[in-house]
Amino acid sequence: MITILVADDHPIIRKGLKQIISEERDMEVVGEASNGKEVLEKVKKLNPSVIILDISMPGYSGLYILSQLKSLYPKLPVLMLSALSEQIYASQSLKAGASGFVNKESVPEELVKAIRKVSGGELYIGSVLAEQMAHNLRHDKKSLPHELLSFREFQVLRLIASGKQSGEIAKELNISIKTVSTYRSRVLEKLDMTNNAELVNYCYREGLIDNFEPTIL
Repeated sequence: MITILVADDHPIIRKGLKQIISEERDMEVVGEASNGKEVLEKVKKLNPSVIILDISMPGYSGLYILSQLKSLYPKLPVLMLSALSEQIYASQSLKAGASGFVNKESVPEELVKAIRKVSGGELYIGSVLAEQMAHNLRHDKKSLPHELLSFREFQVLRLIASGKQSGEIAKELNISIKTVSTYRSRVLEKLDMTNNAELVNYCYREGLIDNFEPTIL
């Protein structure tokens, strides 16, 4: 039996996921979580075989929670769920250790397929993303500047764009202010920019930050 922890801050989304999973004989939702703290608490208590984790969680982002999970439970498959751009966030999710990425607009059959794959130790990439990757390779499309950032650099970039100061970023990521400054310098260099205003404009232009939820990574 594949036991699953569903983590999403929207009750309707969690209900829909549970309904889809309940129709599969070899799967069972053993718990739900609406924020990062609950995710970490329930993983320890319930020991699920797969976690479905929304990227846009309140407080700590899904990507941050993912990094914590992989540090504590490196072999635990985490399937990232998002309504955001697959091409942008799937790459960062996989860099951070996710076993797969599914868009919220995917059909139920794709979610079920993804759960089975990651529970078996395989990686899952959705059909839309696979087509995009194949198209990029075929046409030798160059990566966008932010796609060359490391996972941590990408985190710092989005937190800067959300308006957080170095001290706040350091606290959220559990690193020193000096380390934040180092990551900021690397991001500026890789994106060929000189200040935070340029970083903010870049993030909004490329859709890396949600206009309606600027404090969420």
